[in-house]
Amino acid sequence: MSSTKDPCISLCKFNDDICLGCGRSKREIRAWKKLDKADKRTVLAESALRLNKLGGAVRRKSK
Repeated sequence: MSSTKDPCISLCKFNDDICLGCGRSKREIRAWKKLDKADKRTVLAESALRLNKLGGAVRRKSK
């Protein structure tokens, strides 16, 4: 995961504080712009694991 682009896909539905669209917690979403690249990569890796655990959300952006 070398990209640190915001992973939001505009599917903001939550299950136990975790966004079903991007896999981040509400706290991680609020802090995203202030995180450094290393922390963003960590959040991206953890969010991918969460999405897999939740059964994976639809990961496409609407056009």
